[in-house]
Amino acid sequence: MLERYSISVTREVLSERFRGIEVTDRYKPRYNAAPSQLLPVVTNEHPTGFSFFYWGTIPKWSGRRGISRKLINAEKDEIFEKPTYRKAIENKRCLIPADGFYGWKIVGKKSRIPHRIILKQSQPFFMAGLWEEYQDDTDEIIHTFIIITTQSNELVAPISETMPAILTDRQASDWLNPHNSKESLLGMLGIFPAEQMGMYTVSPMIDSQQHDTPSMIQPAPPVDQFGNFTLFN
Repeated sequence: MLERYSISVTREVLSERFRGIEVTDRYKPRYNAAPSQLLPVVTNEHPTGFSFFYWGTIPKWSGRRGISRKLINAEKDEIFEKPTYRKAIENKRCLIPADGFYGWKIVGKKSRIPHRIILKQSQPFFMAGLWEEYQDDTDEIIHTFIIITTQSNELVAPISETMPAILTDRQASDWLNPHNSKESLLGMLGIFPAEQMGMYTVSPMIDSQQHDTPSMIQPAPPVDQFGNFTLFN
């Protein structure tokens, strides 16, 4: 499961990287983006600029925002099978900008070492996602998103069975195209090549959503959540 990611570059870097998409002053770098937080997305309904949605889908039977923490990812094989996602994949697709994501390698019965996975060029990329719109008990309209995951490549597999569906620039544009078929969309959600990615250990403070500072994306010795060093990174 993907529980954390980063979009830590400046507004200027994002504007240069994703030309044609307006990045407003509302955008702020996030070093430890976590479920239930308000984060930038690009939707099929507004493909020329950032929108800000909550990470985590709220079931239609619930008006409680907090429950959104439980539904943050959708596996590739599920989105065309489960009724929960069927309507969203047809007309509510989105892109989630990121420049890295986090995973935890299990090294003992209770110990785990956090890692950050990036593209080798350290450039921002888009993850495939779905979005929804809900009306809560107070009649407030709430927009949310989930991230689509795929089977991990050989780099990520030692720390997680799944990883985000990372799109190439061409695929990102096509993902928002309303005329694409189910087969075409499914074909975009392949396993991103391991040779184009890099990975390193980071501070165990990434475990806490309260820590959202530049130090979260910096390389750190392999230390578990208890402060114990390990040779296994």
